[in-house]
Amino acid sequence: MRALVFDGKLALRDIDKPIPKSGEALIRVTLAGICGTDREILKGYSAFRGVMGHEFVGRVVECADSAWIGERVVGEINIACGECSWCFRGLTRHCPHRTVMGIVSRAGCFAEYVGLPLRNLHRVPATIPDEAAVFVEPLAAAAEVLEQMRLEPGTSVVVLGDGRLGLLVAQVLKSAGAQVILVGKHGWKLDLARPWGVRVMTDSKSELQAASVPVVVEATGSPRGLAEAFRLVEPRGTVVMKSTFHDPAPFDATKLVVDEITLLGSRCGNFSAALDLLQRGQVRVQPLLSKVFPLEESLEAFEYLERTACLKVCLANPLG
Repeated sequence: MRALVFDGKLALRDIDKPIPKSGEALIRVTLAGICGTDREILKGYSAFRGVMGHEFVGRVVECADSAWIGERVVGEINIACGECSWCFRGLTRHCPHRTVMGIVSRAGCFAEYVGLPLRNLHRVPATIPDEAAVFVEPLAAAAEVLEQMRLEPGTSVVVLGDGRLGLLVAQVLKSAGAQVILVGKHGWKLDLARPWGVRVMTDSKSELQAASVPVVVEATGSPRGLAEAFRLVEPRGTVVMKSTFHDPAPFDATKLVVDEITLLGSRCGNFSAALDLLQRGQVRVQPLLSKVFPLEESLEAFEYLERTACLKVCLANPLG
């Protein structure tokens, strides 16, 4: 099969098709999304080598359980051992023995086929098109904030970053009743958020007072974003960190202690919650899809991301 492999540099190669193990399914990838973590891997994040990609929608083509054959699915990216105390507590995302699709010791979905355990799969309702289903993984990550903290309706929240994740977080928190301010640098991206009832601005330093916001979500994708989040958050407020990047992030640790700030790391989320948001029309993701490249042009897709101000770029498998 054809696959996009990173071994220090990106290359499109012919490699062996995955052979599903017991309890696994082989999935023909229909559409796969490129995200910021994939681009950070190219800089050295997680020291990953292999087939990249972790956001996808596809159809099951091989599985011992015939009920899954032909089903359209998305898949959770953490493959846990199922036997440790973390797994027994339902916290498989933190299993110390886990692999992570396209990120840690597990082949990803920038390929014609990908293999995953059945317990990681979620059926996609017919009402959700592929172009929306491919957003389930990042949308679940955005919704994870609501699982981790109690957000009272009317709470003021600043979301830093107008990229894909920032726009998803803004929608999710707005749907939960928060008063959301989205801060970004791109007028055309911020314009997408206005119809959602989200207040937008381009310069938080001049428009927002220091220590004035109870909750700040950092989704800039830049190490510099965390310092601005700490400038804005009020005493005893919460900073939610969503970005992952290779370089260290400098910030004033003294403020963390003196102002008794809660710093909340937030990563993967519940796929069922994301599918429910899509099915109920609580979030709009398709306007975030900028361009689709065929898998054969995946190198061009990464080049496009480097030279173009855009949101989500996907890879399509023409035979999917």
